[in-house]
Amino acid sequence: MSKGFLIDMDGVMYRGGQMIPGADAFIRQLRDDGTPFLFLTNNSQRTRRDVVTKLDRMGIEVEEKQVFTCAMATARFLADQKPNGTAYVLGEGGLLNALHQNGYSVVDHDPDFVVVGEGRTLNWDMLETATQMILDGAKLIATNDDPNCPTSRGTRPGAGATIAFLEEATGRKALSIGKPSPLMMRMARKEIGLETSETVMIGDTMETDILGGVQMGYQTILVLSGGTQLEDIPKHPYQPDLIIDSVAELVRKKDDRVVLRTPVTVSDGAANELVSSLRQ
Repeated sequence: MSKGFLIDMDGVMYRGGQMIPGADAFIRQLRDDGTPFLFLTNNSQRTRRDVVTKLDRMGIEVEEKQVFTCAMATARFLADQKPNGTAYVLGEGGLLNALHQNGYSVVDHDPDFVVVGEGRTLNWDMLETATQMILDGAKLIATNDDPNCPTSRGTRPGAGATIAFLEEATGRKALSIGKPSPLMMRMARKEIGLETSETVMIGDTMETDILGGVQMGYQTILVLSGGTQLEDIPKHPYQPDLIIDSVAELVRKKDDRVVLRTPVTVSDGAANELVSSLRQ
């Protein structure tokens, strides 16, 4: 059976501005084999062109069509729900660009939706304006509900933190489109023409990448090169199909091909034994 990959980026391909060793070789192998793959990101700030440039400067060669952001997923969802609608946006260029490309106008009064992404220019006036718009009837949409984001200078609040503020202020619940939502996970699979049984999700975060894959029935690979540590895995009621240190372990040696192991369950105190058995 053919396989295709949905691949998280931060913590899987790179950390900050540094490529994770072996990431370039893994992507080169997929390209050489003609294996379908798509990068998924819950970062709504960048356009897909921005993402391609970032990866290219690290030595990872991809095309724009191989990048799918939560901003794109959000804009497509809104265009399907209410074509040619309007939005008040708490976010940056990637989200604004995606909305415009899907026929949406960005307005500063009487919007159909208040759309929240990551934003370094967020201020109190914007939060106050958004709060009143929601109370007046605008629907609240989150590009993702990640509470914080790692940066080279530490951790900063994410879209989820802004959403929590607006939900508390208005008493209204947001609809989140990004990982682990089935909305984005399903769009991504269809983007590269895969069936559920053909889809493998690779990520470094149990709460988004792995949970999203498990909910969709995809096979899942957790890498330990990012946010999740080995001791964190048994705490979750769901488990990945395969645990590896990094995507470098998926690079084919000689004529071997990447083969997923039989799904396993990680029990408390047995994580080290499990990882050892998977690598034999």
